[in-house]
Formats: sequence, C-alpha cells, structure tokens
Amino acid sequence: MFLLHEYDIFWAFLIISSIIPILAFVISGILAPVREGPEKLSSYESGIEPMGDAWLQFRIRYYMFALVFVVFDVETVFLYPWAMSFDVLGVSVFIEAFIFVLIPIVGSVYAWRKGALEWS
Repeated sequence: MFLLHEYDIFWAFLIISSIIPILAFVISGILAPVREGPEKLSSYESGIEPMGDAWLQFRIRYYMFALVFVVFDVETVFLYPWAMSFDVLGVSVFIEAFIFVLIPIVGSVYAWRKGALEWS
C-alpha cells in the first residue's frame, strides 16, 4: 500500500532547503547598505582607474572548451551508477553504455578534424 507519510522526511528536506536560500536573500536585502554613487557604479580593477570600456568580447574558443569539459563531465556522472551495477546488468546495457560513450567521442573527433578545438 502506498502511503504518503513515508515521504515526510523528503518533504521536510524540500521545504527546509527551499526556505534557507530565500531567507538568505531576504535578510541580505534588508541588512545590506544601499549607497549609490559614481565610485560604486564604476568597474573595479585592483584600485587602478579603469581604462576603456568594461565590456569586452571573449573569443568563442573559451566557451567551446568549457562546453566540451561539461559534456564529458556530465557523461561521467551518468556512467558512474551504471559502473556500480555492471555485474547485475546484462549485455544490452553494456552496448547502450558503449553507444552513450561513443556519441561524444565521435563528436569530439569531428570537431577536432574540423579545427574547432585549435587554440590559435
């Protein structure tokens, strides 16, 4: 029989973990000093007067490397539970995991061959 009281700890954790960040934002909004001026609105560069505009364009290559890192990092997180229960799962799951690993590798090789990962 499915009883909702079995999830009391889950709901308590969900409510508490939702209230804590909301309280942190509310308390910091109330206690934080509000003093606006030209010094407060200028960009800070180690105490030196800012030179030029604060908005610069970054090359897309930085984001490409970060995205490749995130893809492989998330893939590792998804593969960990599979690796822990490898002895229980069958051959079909091994083939699925192999395909799961093969897709980002093929994508990385394609991007590498096209020169998208060159740092020049």
